[in-house]
Amino acid sequence: MPASSATVTTEHASRYLQQLCKHWSHRFEVSFDPQQGRIRFGEGEVIDLNAEPDRLRVHITAEDASRLPELNRVVESHIVRFAFRETLQFDWA
Repeated sequence: MPASSATVTTEHASRYLQQLCKHWSHRFEVSFDPQQGRIRFGEGEVIDLNAEPDRLRVHITAEDASRLPELNRVVESHIVRFAFRETLQFDWA
């Protein structure tokens, strides 16, 4: 299945993971704890998040590879909004 990933250096990974999961829990199927989260967008689109002490790992899968750039942009823009006190770097691969 097509996928993209990014590792973001931050000391607030768990906070951002939980904020993103809570934010989308009213619209999508979401499961999370302080270290990992999964958001099922439907249509075969899944966002997996893993928080480590100094980084947040984001992994997105989609049945349609053409959707990955948009999903990357949406996830990144939400996390950047939560992290307004710091500058985050996303290098999608």
